[in-house]
Amino acid sequence: SNGDIYQEKKARNGDNVASGGDNVAGGGDNVAGGGGDNVASGGGDSVASRGDHVSSGVRKPLDKVKGCIRGNLLVILTVTGVIVGVVIGLSVRRLGLSRVQVIYFSFPGELLIRLLKMIIIPLVVCSLVAGAASLDTKALGKLGGWAILFFFLTTLLASTIGVVMAFIIKPGDGAESKPQLPGLEDALTEPKEITDSFLDLVRNIFPSNLVSAAFRSYATMYRTIKIPHNITDEFGNVNETLQEVKIPTPDEVDGMNILGLVVFAIVFGIALRKLGTEGENLISFFNSFNEATMILVSWIMWYAPFGIMFLVAGKIVEMENVWLLFSSLGKYICCCIVGHLIHGLILLPLIYFVFTRRNPYTFLWGIFTALVTAYGTASSSATLPLMMKCVEENNGVSKQISRFILPIGATVNMDGAALFQCVAAVFIAQLNKIPLDFVQVITILVTATASSVGAAGIPAGGVLTLAIILEAVGLPTSEISLILAVDWLVDRSCTVLNVEGDAFGAGILQAYVDKQQSRGLQVEELTEVKTEGMKPDEEGAPLLKDVMVSLEGHKSPLEKESVM
Repeated sequence: SNGDIYQEKKARNGDNVASGGDNVAGGGDNVAGGGGDNVASGGGDSVASRGDHVSSGVRKPLDKVKGCIRGNLLVILTVTGVIVGVVIGLSVRRLGLSRVQVIYFSFPGELLIRLLKMIIIPLVVCSLVAGAASLDTKALGKLGGWAILFFFLTTLLASTIGVVMAFIIKPGDGAESKPQLPGLEDALTEPKEITDSFLDLVRNIFPSNLVSAAFRSYATMYRTIKIPHNITDEFGNVNETLQEVKIPTPDEVDGMNILGLVVFAIVFGIALRKLGTEGENLISFFNSFNEATMILVSWIMWYAPFGIMFLVAGKIVEMENVWLLFSSLGKYICCCIVGHLIHGLILLPLIYFVFTRRNPYTFLWGIFTALVTAYGTASSSATLPLMMKCVEENNGVSKQISRFILPIGATVNMDGAALFQCVAAVFIAQLNKIPLDFVQVITILVTATASSVGAAGIPAGGVLTLAIILEAVGLPTSEISLILAVDWLVDRSCTVLNVEGDAFGAGILQAYVDKQQSRGLQVEELTEVKTEGMKPDEEGAPLLKDVMVSLEGHKSPLEKESVM
């Protein structure tokens, strides 16, 4: 029995040894399979994934570049249009085109200005009516008051910069004789009296005909009549003479009365708000009209680079006596442009940073397309549609702010015009060797700030109001012909500064509203119509809060109609 037990143990040990060998073999397979496979698969996969990371790392900068180009394509095209326009203008200038050929050559640029002017009236009127109807009277007064105060202070600051720069650079000194530029002898109309100029401003605020205000504005003209006048000499003889008297007579001149349209639109919007539910349909109409107009603006923006290219080229081809012009008036041009750069690149961004604590140059990049368009068209009114589009899409300014503030700014905010008018007044005084005392300097500042409000937002609009300043300080208005000679260049930088000030004003007001909202205070906001099926983020017609409360409080038979 002991032997049998021994044999059984021996057999069992042999089986265990065999099974242990199998385990060793299985372990070897695992080593071969697991380790080798892991090495092959793990290493290969990591190498392949590393290659994918390398290729994606190469693609990321390319994608960023493509995204940057795609996001700023319009800006790139607009700047390219200006550069190409300068090159084409300098090249075509050598051909010596006739006056008629220059007009034909500039036709694409003329088409751009016509397109932009075409939508000014519907854009300004509809945006202001909708904006005024959306804000209660208190909110409207507060926002409008802050905007007017900002525009007034920046315009006064620009006027101060213009006077200081003129006294530092002294553009009129060193000219022994007044530059005589041919073709400018009959370029001016008869200047108006200061009183009549300000009365015309008030008359244009209240137009007698809204239809004619869309293309004509009021302007006082003078009619000379001869009145018999008896003069008694020292011997008692009576001599009858004819005395000429200048009588102001009403007249109208070509040019949109934008100031009157702005005032009417604001008052009309307030009246619609007072109507309550009865005015909802008309407010919805103006909102829809405004949105459709902005779609047209987005289409026109893609034509802008091509049109600006021919505007710049055509203006370069038109230039005559270039070297005589710059040799005589080079210091004046330099004084204006340096003043515009100081105000536009230092002071306005500094004011924006102080009030908002945000990067002002990022804000400037967002409106760069509109600034280049302003330079090409030399019209702040024509740039208004593009400026609205830029500040809303790129700088986060709400539609309520931009479409209410920017049309007002395009009418009353003329920083660039005020600056150049002050420089021009001091320049003419220096040119005629007329010293200016402190009272005259203050008069120039105040008059330039006030008269810039009535300056038309059209090319050369500021020159028309320069006569008011010269009359106020007793300077000869005949010298304005020299200013007109270089106005095609100076006016473009004026327009850029004007629209930049408008945009910064909208940005500061938007920051003010955001700050008030973050503090939980009651701020000005649009209340939307509760329409069936409307998404929360869609813009509807504004309603009065108390009207909506009354609708919720009791059901009236007109509820369904008013809601729709």
